[in-house]
Amino acid sequence: MSEVFEGYERQYCEASASLTRKCTAAAALQGEKLKQKAAEIQSGIDGADALIRKMDLEARNLQPSIRAGLLAKIREYKSDLNNLKGALKRITSGNAQQGAREELLESGMADALGVSADQRSRLLRATERQNRTTDRLRDSHKTMLETEDLGVSILHDLNQQRQSLLHAHDVLDEVDNNVGKSRRIIGGMMRKMDRNKWIIVLIIAVLVLAILVILYFKFVH
Repeated sequence: MSEVFEGYERQYCEASASLTRKCTAAAALQGEKLKQKAAEIQSGIDGADALIRKMDLEARNLQPSIRAGLLAKIREYKSDLNNLKGALKRITSGNAQQGAREELLESGMADALGVSADQRSRLLRATERQNRTTDRLRDSHKTMLETEDLGVSILHDLNQQRQSLLHAHDVLDEVDNNVGKSRRIIGGMMRKMDRNKWIIVLIIAVLVLAILVILYFKFVH
């Protein structure tokens, strides 16, 4: 439920209870005092009516699943306010006759206020149940947010691990490239060593041949 709606609802319930007490007190008044009290009650009824309009506007801006229950409560609040309006009308219309006011106080007024009090009692109980449901939904939403934060933290850690693995992979690629270069360098060196070995063998062979030729000409001639 919207916190704004709950605020309007609490204000209305307090205003309705206050208006009921004022209507009960006004039924015993006469003359100018009655007019003043009636004007005060009418002002309170106008304020309560404005609160109902605000609740209706707020409810119609909420999700359909929540809106239906709130609109049903608003209808009951409207019925409760109509009872208060009827009570005020009966009080002011009987201004000229104290007996009519007493009869209203004993019969119609008592019935109207009894119904109003019963409606408010049921509405308050429904509001308490709705508030408990809202609290559970709020706790569930809090748990969901905490779970979401935990998931984000885990994803962040996994992303860091992924970056570390990618960095390690890049390092391994660089090492592999360096090993390949080293292998090629060593291969080149080995080929040079092989060429040098054959050159040395060739030089030694030439030297041996030259020595043999020198010895031949020395001993033969």
